[in-house]
Amino acid sequence: MVNYQPMRKRLLLPIFVALCLLSAPAYAFWIWTPKTGRWINPKDSVKPTPKEQLRYAMDFYELGQYKEAMQEFKALLKYYPKSYEASEAQYYIGLTYEGTHELYEAFRAYQRVIDKYPFSTRVDEIIEREVKIGEAFLAGEKRKALGVYLPLENPAIEIFRRVVDNSKYGKNAARAQYLLAMALKSEGRFQEARDEFDKCVTTYPESEWPAQAQLQAADSANKMAPKADYDQELTKEAKSKLEEIIQSGTDEKLTTEAKRQMVNLNEKEAESNLGIAEFYQRQKKFDAAKIYYQDIVDSCPNCSSAIKAREKLKELEKNTDAQK
Repeated sequence: MVNYQPMRKRLLLPIFVALCLLSAPAYAFWIWTPKTGRWINPKDSVKPTPKEQLRYAMDFYELGQYKEAMQEFKALLKYYPKSYEASEAQYYIGLTYEGTHELYEAFRAYQRVIDKYPFSTRVDEIIEREVKIGEAFLAGEKRKALGVYLPLENPAIEIFRRVVDNSKYGKNAARAQYLLAMALKSEGRFQEARDEFDKCVTTYPESEWPAQAQLQAADSANKMAPKADYDQELTKEAKSKLEEIIQSGTDEKLTTEAKRQMVNLNEKEAESNLGIAEFYQRQKKFDAAKIYYQDIVDSCPNCSSAIKAREKLKELEKNTDAQK
């Protein structure tokens, strides 16, 4: 008769060991709570009150343990979304992202405070932080995801728009309006930039930014002008803005820059007029050609185009004398 007892023991032993291994973590990490009538993992549990949970998360934040802090701030938002501490947790999520130099994510976290908790006492501070983040992107900071630069529009444009929307007449609004226009200009979007500079002048006339905005609006119009070969409207608009700055003389530095830009505009206008004059000369419309050549000489005598204009006038005079 075969004795099965040793064989049965040999079969049961590995099963028993496996069950012990599987159940060990359960006893180590899961606890039965009679109050809730369920098992909970203390590692993932939240503190009894939002105040305690915020303090717990803050301990990690103050130690620079940003990953753990982020987890606990998000836990507070999940379990106590309507508490006062929830708005604080959302604010500190933004600070935590700044701590890890994830600036766009920080901006989005701050903006969520304004959108979801508009009565937060942090709003003014958040707007200032958003402006600084926008300035970082304007200065060349690139948006990244998983360590890779993203081929997206400069985030500064979005950020400054939101700052203006958040507080149209707040203390940072005029500055943000001006920087929004600068961000558009840096992207080569000169038409939009000019419009935003004009808004800065008309919406915030008492701020420190209108004179600089006028100068930049003129330069934006100037940079748009080459696209219209014979259309002088943009150049005239730019010159008009520069004349206002020069005549006001309120800021010596701006006045000097306006004069420099005016010289460039005069050169550009003379060059365009030279092209028109040469066109009329080729069409044998000599009287019209003379008018444009003479205008170049009179309005911009030191321009490089004026040298050519004088030569052309002499050439036309010789031809006229020869025909007599």
